[in-house]
Amino acid sequence: MTDRLNASLERILPEKRLFLRSDDDTRSVRLRPLTQLAALGGITLVFGWTLVASSVLAIDAMGAGSSRDGIIRTQAAFEERLTQLSQERDARAAEALAAQNRFTVALEQVSQMQSQLLAAEEQRRELEAGLDVVQSSLRDARAGRDGQRAVADAAGTDAAADPARREEVTAALDIVTGELRQAADERASAVQEAEQARQAVEELSVEREQILARNDEILTQLEDAVTISVEPLDEVFRSVGMNPEDVLETIREGYSGQGGPLTPMSYSTRGDAALTNSETKANQIIVTLDQMNTYRIAMEKLPLAMPVKQSFRYTSGFGRRWGRAHEGIDMAGPVGTPVHATGDGVVTHAGRQGAYGNLIKIEHELGVETRYAHLSRIRVKVGQRVSQDDVIGDMGNTGRSTGPHLHYEVRMKGRAVDPMSFIKAASNVQ
Repeated sequence: MTDRLNASLERILPEKRLFLRSDDDTRSVRLRPLTQLAALGGITLVFGWTLVASSVLAIDAMGAGSSRDGIIRTQAAFEERLTQLSQERDARAAEALAAQNRFTVALEQVSQMQSQLLAAEEQRRELEAGLDVVQSSLRDARAGRDGQRAVADAAGTDAAADPARREEVTAALDIVTGELRQAADERASAVQEAEQARQAVEELSVEREQILARNDEILTQLEDAVTISVEPLDEVFRSVGMNPEDVLETIREGYSGQGGPLTPMSYSTRGDAALTNSETKANQIIVTLDQMNTYRIAMEKLPLAMPVKQSFRYTSGFGRRWGRAHEGIDMAGPVGTPVHATGDGVVTHAGRQGAYGNLIKIEHELGVETRYAHLSRIRVKVGQRVSQDDVIGDMGNTGRSTGPHLHYEVRMKGRAVDPMSFIKAASNVQ
């Protein structure tokens, strides 16, 4: 079968001989068509694998370089949205307060109008009672006048005083009638104003309910937004093996300052179930925002950045390797490739250490430590404080190493953890 294959390939790949000549001898190597085909296939496979690996490394490098910018942009957009919702909530709260004030003023006006209406009604009753007295007096005066006139007619005397008495009673009757008419007009006007005030109170009540409903809707949206935003942050800490409650407690202990003048607290005696519900939601939102802000502070303290920004290739992962534990990840690249700090911290070691070769240790907060091994050059000193993305050294081939690469470790309270969990956590936050 081999001979047949060689015969078939003879027209495409003719047999070749490779002569190896020395001073006193000459040897030849025969390259049959099948051997040439196998060599060409191997070269093609190696070239294709090189292209694919280079493309993957380029894509990973571009994704790693843009992860932190994406986190910053996402955080800025979310904070801007929270600011807008807070401003809208404050505006609705101001409108609700203004409506409450208008409602109170309208109630006071209605109360005043009712008092005026009662006073006008009382005055009308007094005038009606006075009118009854005057009419009774007038009837008595008329009866007396008729009696006197009869007596005068009988006696033949002149009753000159009767017209004067009659004019006095008539004038008194006109005065009482005018006051009664004025009281009736005032009562009708007060009734009309009271009705208008009641309508205004009803309109203000409807407007107030609408404002409270809108305010409650805004608070609900804001509460849902901050609750959803806290969940991925909580998952980030769990994914790297940290207890979120312990992280929050640690951060709060470091950021627990209080102060400022204290003023007496005022309490409302009116009571309003809707406002109480809104205050409860607002307090819950404040608590959740405080939790999210605490998470944000903790995220800034974790080493989540990539130690290598330029093109590299992952050559070994975290876990078992060659029967032993490999407590980090290996990133291969040219000698001299810059190595960056993955988070803020303090340098605790900068020098040679056994199989690590040139090694840098950085202590971060929350009990996290990062290690950068096999460096060709160290650019920091012990005790130096570094920030995230600062260049701390160059990639090399020192210590127990088969080629230039960076050995990157992450340790939590002395225990080695998979650095990829921190790198993936940054992508999850994005």
